[in-house]
Amino acid sequence: MASIGKEAGGTKRILFYAPDGKRKTIRLGKATQRQAEAVCLRVERLITAKLTGHSPDDETSRWLNEVDDGLHHKLAKAGLVESRQDGRCELKAFLTEYITGRTDVKGRTSNNYWQAGNFLIEFFGADRRIDSISCGECDQWRIWLLERLSENTARRHCGRAKQFFRAAVRRQLIPESPFADMRDCGVRPSDPSRQFFLSEPDSLKILDECPTLQWKLIFGLARWQAFRTPSEHLRLRWCDLDFEKRTMVIHQPKLEGRGKPTRTMRIFEPVLSLLMELRDIVQPGLDCPLSANVIHADKGAETNWRQTFGKIVKRAGLEPWPKTFQALRATRETELAAVLPLHVVTAWCGNTPKVALGHYLMTTSDHHEQASALDVVVESGESKAARNPARYTSEWPGTQGGQKKEPSEIPEDSEGFQRVPVNRYPRQDSNL
Repeated sequence: MASIGKEAGGTKRILFYAPDGKRKTIRLGKATQRQAEAVCLRVERLITAKLTGHSPDDETSRWLNEVDDGLHHKLAKAGLVESRQDGRCELKAFLTEYITGRTDVKGRTSNNYWQAGNFLIEFFGADRRIDSISCGECDQWRIWLLERLSENTARRHCGRAKQFFRAAVRRQLIPESPFADMRDCGVRPSDPSRQFFLSEPDSLKILDECPTLQWKLIFGLARWQAFRTPSEHLRLRWCDLDFEKRTMVIHQPKLEGRGKPTRTMRIFEPVLSLLMELRDIVQPGLDCPLSANVIHADKGAETNWRQTFGKIVKRAGLEPWPKTFQALRATRETELAAVLPLHVVTAWCGNTPKVALGHYLMTTSDHHEQASALDVVVESGESKAARNPARYTSEWPGTQGGQKKEPSEIPEDSEGFQRVPVNRYPRQDSNL
């Protein structure tokens, strides 16, 4: 695939056919035969990686990272590797190219990518070369995140950082990822200290404080219909509602990639009354098309929902809780799980039993009150004796004064009887 050519003065060159079919030459200058053979071997491996679309092996990647800029530039000019002077090796430039190129993900996912990317840029610097970041610095970055974010949020950002640098390895920008050995990047089950159950009376207080009908529906859909906020709110249309059957079709963009773009759920009160009130105002099918959205929000306005809702909660005399909208969804799923089979609840809420048990279902004070019905009353000995004195007497039947009655003797001269010796304790079969 590649061969070594000799020139005058002891110089060497590597001759090969590039993946595009053109014959290329890399001049090594003065080099020994062993050195030329080592370069020739690496060139062949790089050509194979290009043809198969895979990253070079670990040994070749380490060799590329250690060669001088002159030889690396010749390899890049031949189209075998990316140039070290390529601006994509800078952290911000690489993240921008990667995230903007992920046109296969949803807008919210892209925003999450940028959150993790901005934390990387803030810690390492926008101009930092990604091939200069070490594993130890990645561990320091994780500690830096934990000082600012909750553990699960930091874990998710670490997982996205691993994803970014794994893509850099596949693009041959770096030989190996400094995040490759980082563990525990998945989300743990919900911390009980951050769970919050919003009771029905407090929910009605908040509903009364909502300033508009739109805000009542935003809150009601999250609290009683277990909507993911705001993605599922903004995709609800009038044609998705069946008022006669009291059902709604919920579009769930989070699960579109898993083949579950929608789910169907019963419409509960007070959401049904709110929707009917809004229907009488907007007249869908007459004044507006049935394909119109039920919830309207200006572009980017949904990002302020948490802040505005926090003010509504305070006006209701309550204190805001952690994971504001997720807690509303968890509250409703916990209520439904108390009266319906779990497979029905998870189908309505759009998750799985495993996810529900690990992140949504909670133990509430109502469960303790319901468990009181399972208490068993144990009567004392005195109460039992008073209720049935014959059963709990201290004397044996047929005795007086607590003396046991002896069996009567058979007379010696009794006719028709034969005296048979009887053992007081009859022999029993052995258990051995």
